[in-house]
Amino acid sequence: MAQKKIFILVGHPDTDSLTMHLADLYEASALTAGHEVRRQNVGAMQFDPILHKGYKVIQGLEPDLKTFQENVKWCDHFVIFYPNWWGTMPALLKGLLDRAWLPGFAFRMHPTGIWWEKLLRGRSARIVILANTPGWISWFFFGEFTNELARATLGFSGFAPVDVTVFAPAETASDLKKGRWKRCVARLGEKGK
Repeated sequence: MAQKKIFILVGHPDTDSLTMHLADLYEASALTAGHEVRRQNVGAMQFDPILHKGYKVIQGLEPDLKTFQENVKWCDHFVIFYPNWWGTMPALLKGLLDRAWLPGFAFRMHPTGIWWEKLLRGRSARIVILANTPGWISWFFFGEFTNELARATLGFSGFAPVDVTVFAPAETASDLKKGRWKRCVARLGEKGK
């Protein structure tokens, strides 16, 4: 098995969460398998998550955002863990992407504005989401809740494939079910997937 450079981003601001514990397990399994791993936890990062002028004025990037960009460029495989809150990612994770996923870093628009260059090609990604509503119920009532990150952010920038793993219902899961999730995450970390 080829060793990979894996960047793990934990999008849950709380360090004591099932999301964080699964990320810990993925990281430990990846390291044990010989993969090179870098990690950032959004809750420990220092940055202004608000894009005050939209993209009319690009705000200077704080050191943690620069490190985030360096980690994304460095990796072969990008793994994002986050909880599904109100059908989307936590605001702090969205703020990180708003601030750091910039033209010239992740993509470059062609002068016509019709097409773009995907600057992060050659990388794969996995999104691990914990939700309280079973995925099929969320999809039936509210539509695809992984599209904005999987396709409109990562895919737009060239990541392929982008695999999505949803564990639900997280709050009421039995220890047996959580055990299966942990084994799944450990296998993913070991394989660098």
